[in-house]
Amino acid sequence: MGAPDPHRLVAETRAFNSELERALATVPPVYEIPPEETRRARRQGRGIYPAPVFLHDARTLEVPGPAGPVRLRILSPGRDAVGTFLHIHGGGWTLGDNDLQDPRLSRLARDTGLTVVSVGYRLAPEHPYPAGPDDCEAAALWLLRDGDRAQVGGERLAIGGDSAGAHLSVVTLLRLRDRHGITGAFAAAVLQYGCFDLSLTPSQRLWGERNLVLSTPITRWFTDQFLPGRQVEQRRHPDISPLYADLSGMPPAVFTIGTQDPLLDDTLFMEARWRAAGLASELHVWPEAPHGFIMLPMTVADAAMTAEHDYLRRMLGLEQRQASHLHERGWRRGDVASGQ
Repeated sequence: MGAPDPHRLVAETRAFNSELERALATVPPVYEIPPEETRRARRQGRGIYPAPVFLHDARTLEVPGPAGPVRLRILSPGRDAVGTFLHIHGGGWTLGDNDLQDPRLSRLARDTGLTVVSVGYRLAPEHPYPAGPDDCEAAALWLLRDGDRAQVGGERLAIGGDSAGAHLSVVTLLRLRDRHGITGAFAAAVLQYGCFDLSLTPSQRLWGERNLVLSTPITRWFTDQFLPGRQVEQRRHPDISPLYADLSGMPPAVFTIGTQDPLLDDTLFMEARWRAAGLASELHVWPEAPHGFIMLPMTVADAAMTAEHDYLRRMLGLEQRQASHLHERGWRRGDVASGQ
């Protein structure tokens, strides 16, 4: 198969957005529903996301955490693993779980040869900051210090996640550096539409009421669940908003974002700061794609995953498979996928 036609891809994504916005207008916004009800609905396949598929060959493991065991979900590549990808799920630090993306993470494992280890961290508002970051830090330390590589994967390591998971991935890397003196352990980071400034970037503030998975009120609600009682300036602490951190020692990273995402500035600003720190980065901007698009049944999601998995193989020095036609058409290396 060749690359998707850029003009058709943009038209399809716009049409999908229209249907998505109409569907979201028929249900109450997430901040009007108790988090436990939204969690239950997602697990039952009610809502905008496809019903979860729980793969029978996924394994579970518990490792020591700061407040009890931290749950890990392990998906193998179906052959000898060449490394491990530490995955941190999204959901506004309030929703989601580490077993709700099995098919997508299984594809990552198959495409790259990496074992995927997904972290089941504690969620707000029951467990606000710093509970989630603490659990992710504990999981990373276990993988680096105590994880049985023969059981989990090979020596090559990468980290990443979507939305709040991208935020937690960067926070974890910074904590490894600042609290434990660990840099260079992870060879790459995959950061999908992350929230890197919890005091709200301009695109978050200016988006308004339009609900396309996220809106300004929804974003504010998520951050308030995670950071109750913290004022704007407190939310700019680097352990909370990594956009304000010293980024020295961070690994190469690929940043993925859609233009119809209130978190657009977060990715653009963070990728620019990554480069300004002398770090290797790639920026993939997908026209019209909404927040969370990689989890939605969209052609652009397949294209974005293909690009990210190719990036992981390149950065980790893994065996190259057939070159991606997508990249031959200029959909990487900081290009904006403009459809032009």
